[in-house]
Parts: sequence; C-alpha cells; structure tokens
Amino acid sequence: MDNAPGRAEVISAAQLRLMTEAAVKAADCIRVLSKSGQNLVGEVLRCDEFTEWEHYPPDDVHDPETHAHYYFHAHAPDETRDGDFGHFHTFLMQDGFPDHLRPAVHSDSASPAGVSCHLIAISMTPQGLPERLFTTNRWVTGETWYAARDVIAMLDRFDIDLASPSWPLNQWLSAMLVVFRPQIEQLVLQRDQAIECWRARHPERDVFEDRELEVTSSMAISLVGQIEWLDSLGSPDP
Repeated sequence: MDNAPGRAEVISAAQLRLMTEAAVKAADCIRVLSKSGQNLVGEVLRCDEFTEWEHYPPDDVHDPETHAHYYFHAHAPDETRDGDFGHFHTFLMQDGFPDHLRPAVHSDSASPAGVSCHLIAISMTPQGLPERLFTTNRWVTGETWYAARDVIAMLDRFDIDLASPSWPLNQWLSAMLVVFRPQIEQLVLQRDQAIECWRARHPERDVFEDRELEVTSSMAISLVGQIEWLDSLGSPDP
C-alpha cells in the first residue's frame, strides 16, 4: 500500500516544512547509527537477544517535561502479524493531556480510568527500520480511550528530549510522529471506525475488551518513500 496521503493539497506549507525537517532528522539518526554498525532496535535493546512481551527498556522511557512515553516489545512468533519483528508503542501520559480534552464516554469498560493515551505503534524490521504503523484496541495497552480528534490533538505533544536510552533513537522516534503525521491521523480515524463497526456487529460484547479485536488499523510505510514523496511536493516557501 502506498503510504503517501491521497491529496497533497490537504497539507499546508507550514506542515510540509515541519515534515520535511523531521524527515531529514529521522534519516540522519539512522545514518549516524549505521556508521557505527548500530540500528534503532539495537539502541533500545542494548543486547543481542530479547524476551517476548518484555518492555524495553525495562522501565519504559518517559520524558518528565513533555510526558511523552514509549517502549519497545515483541509478541510471540505465533502471534506476530505482517512479519513484525517488534514495535514501539508511543503514548502521551495524563499530565501532558491538553486541559480541555475529556475521555470518550462509553457504557462499557473504556470508562475514563487510567493515565495514558496510546498514539501510534511503529513496527520494525530485524534490520531496525520502520515498516508499518498501526493502532490498537484499548485492552492492548490499557489506555484511557480518547476520541480520534482528541488523540490527533495530542500528537504535537509527543517529544522525547532525553539522552537515555539513546539520543538518536529518541530524536528519531519524535521525528517519526511528524514525518508521518497525515498517515497517523488517517489511522487514528480508521481506528474509531473499526471500533464502531465491531460494536455494531457484536452488540453483546464489550468491544474495548474483546480479544478478537486487537489491531484496529494498519498501514505499510517506507521512510525513503515518504522522503521521496515530500521531495516531489517541492520545497515549502521559507
């Protein structure tokens, strides 16, 4: 699937500038690590092997100023989808939520309990490159459920400005949510559509706790392809 948004005209010059700058940063992070024989996954694992389902790093990564949060983990091989080697889950924690936003109100278990909002997951290859973006059902991360428009409003607040566990990894991950902002918005909107469709088909179930619904939207991506697409739009005016 082509990871470029459907219409270039929906992207403003200001957003295009931010995406272009972030794309340069993301590519530079990968380039610098490659020069040392390292990659993004290796930076978070810091070891040759890792244990399925464990969080890496063990205590996750949390920026105390922005309240952006992430961890990396992998599922068991028989539960792996789309060749996923492992993936980053990104969040904004409660202290970073915009004051005017309120959790979505539902009659089931997705009540406003919890302290995090899941933004997007980034699936990685064994070579440490991004290959897919996806969203998940509430039970997967135990998040507080916010409507798509509110999740989108939180995206600008994701910034990991820390040296640990890896400065280039943190820079890259922060940049990815800017480089692929149009695709992430699309996936979050599709997430809500998938939830409502599932609820309509299974009215007797608690949709947010239904283990048969795990991934709510997904899209193959290519950082190189995104950069080429941005280049095709031309340089935004200064």
